Amino acid sequence: MGELRAAAVTEVHVIVPEGIDDPARPSGGNTYDRRVCNGLAALGWTVHKHAVDEGAALARALARIPDGAVVLLDGLIAAPEAMVPEADRLRQVVLLHMPLGDQREMLAATDAVVVTSAWTRRRLAELYGVAAHVAEPGVDAAELAPGTAAGDALLCVAAVTPGKGHDVLLDALATVDDLAWRCTCVGSLDRDPVFAGDVRRRADRVRFTGSRTGPELGRAYAGADLLVLPSRAETYGMVVTEALARGVPVIATDVGGVSEALGHGGLLVPSEDPAALGGALRRWLCEPELREGLRRAAQERRASLRGWEETTADVAGVLHDVAGMVAAR
Repeated sequence: MGELRAAAVTEVHVIVPEGIDDPARPSGGNTYDRRVCNGLAALGWTVHKHAVDEGAALARALARIPDGAVVLLDGLIAAPEAMVPEADRLRQVVLLHMPLGDQREMLAATDAVVVTSAWTRRRLAELYGVAAHVAEPGVDAAELAPGTAAGDALLCVAAVTPGKGHDVLLDALATVDDLAWRCTCVGSLDRDPVFAGDVRRRADRVRFTGSRTGPELGRAYAGADLLVLPSRAETYGMVVTEALARGVPVIATDVGGVSEALGHGGLLVPSEDPAALGGALRRWLCEPELREGLRRAAQERRASLRGWEETTADVAGVLHDVAGMVAAR
């Protein structure tokens, strides 16, 4: 029985979106999934990764998994029509990056839910009475960005889609058009080509690079004075901690779990308010004392950021508990 229990608590099947390893499709969710899978393997777990692209493929993948197995499903592809028939046979844990639509039926088929922020946990409790487990995203340690005295190198890291608010950013930048600044937007231009095209046609002083990963993305952060994140919705905001890991302050919209990622490492403004965002940018560009204060605050926040090992440990704890339910049967 001891051998069966040990095997049960160290093996997991992970269901992830198709293309999770495609460098042309970077996203916070894909990064989180990859890092957790690698982290679990490093902790000694046997990780079986299944990449699926739609509901029928999910049902087939679940059907092939042995009875009693622990399954960790990315919430972006978790679907009740595939999960409910397997609820009595498998121990299903959903990793919910973003609450979307009515997820009551899907959540009822799970043994546990993992979320990436306390905001999401509160939201699920309000909507469904679900008690979720928080496993905040980690961040890799990085060298401090040198910054410039003028603070005029602005950076936005986000796929160019309506939810990320690039249109709001352009409206805000228009209010500081009389000042010296340069802004680079790093992120996919392919998720919503129509929106991206409209935004780019409006942008006279803003450079759009498309997706960047690895060393290229690292160089973008290293060359920045300030990260600007004008999102309409975020469950956490991994780019916020990526900037703070380099001591780069952040001005972001106060949505979802962004405040948890930011701490005191920058300024928050209301969502969809170009005047407020523009006012914060003007203060940053015109007030040297504010810039220095925010840089000190960003470096203090840098010292308290979590690593991916801690994220993985949180997820592993939930999986161990669910696996224990299996072993106890």
